[in-house]
Amino acid sequence: MGKYHLIKHFNLVNKHRFLVFIHSVKLGIPLRGLLHDLSKYSPTEFLDSAKYYNGTSSPIYAQRLEHQMYSTISVHHIKHNKHHFEYWIDIYKGDLILRAMPYKFALEYVADMISASKVYNGKNYTRDFPLKYFLKRKDHFLMNSCTKDFVINMLTIYKDKGFRPLKRKFTKSLYEETLKRHNQVEIIKVNKIN
Repeated sequence: MGKYHLIKHFNLVNKHRFLVFIHSVKLGIPLRGLLHDLSKYSPTEFLDSAKYYNGTSSPIYAQRLEHQMYSTISVHHIKHNKHHFEYWIDIYKGDLILRAMPYKFALEYVADMISASKVYNGKNYTRDFPLKYFLKRKDHFLMNSCTKDFVINMLTIYKDKGFRPLKRKFTKSLYEETLKRHNQVEIIKVNKIN
């Protein structure tokens, strides 16, 4: 890897954050858009991300390939950003505790997915990209089923109609209805000794 792409990575982060802000405003959470991914400017994330920059996918994956699937970028980013479902995972007596993401962070996650799809796919981007990406990977995500259901619904509506119907009153109602169908906390048994 060796070469650092400081300017290119800086521009990519800024472009992504700008798009998340625009989408967050449309979703009625402008403050979340302003605060989105500020940890990417920290030395821990920025320098390693610039080292593994390729412009078409997250530098996390490239770092994982080089370090037996462990990523310092990912660990730092998740621990500092509540819009990632991994932030809402706890461990108790060896079991995984999955909490539903609170409404504003689940919305920010949706804005993040749409923006990342736009940045990494460029001119080839279409509104179905974020949903396709999510559906392809959802079975591998240790994500609370409430959050998963909400994200799928949001990305499906976005694919079909764009941001027009995704006003705060509607999305809040959709979130609350989704909460009623699922447990806010789910336990994945890992430890056989409990």
